[in-house]
Amino acid sequence: MKLRHKQSGMSFLGMLTVAIMVGFFVMCGLKMGPSYFEYLTVKDVVTRVASEHNSDVDTIADIRRKLDNLFNTNQIYGLKPSEVDVFRKDGKTWIDANYEARIPLFGKIDAVIRFDDLELQAGAGDGS
Repeated sequence: MKLRHKQSGMSFLGMLTVAIMVGFFVMCGLKMGPSYFEYLTVKDVVTRVASEHNSDVDTIADIRRKLDNLFNTNQIYGLKPSEVDVFRKDGKTWIDANYEARIPLFGKIDAVIRFDDLELQAGAGDGS
């Protein structure tokens, strides 16, 4: 009678478990990727509008108009221009474009991505 001294390889159940886990993370990446790339575009647009702001000439309505035009041009659908807060505080103009993206994964399970670094001072030059 021979006994196995060394077991090599992975069982079918182990390979199936690893394949399911890898598939789940690939699916999540494919579904969440477009929202992340759209966030990068939103960040670029808001930073550009904030850096180009001239407080002597531009009003809050002008900032909203620029945001609306750039959102339309760059095909941003996850955030509406009306959801971006433009306000004055302590004599400075601020643009707050923080938002959340909710992505349905499967069934009743959703992934929520929070983009909360989009509050910029308009006309500051460096975007902060």
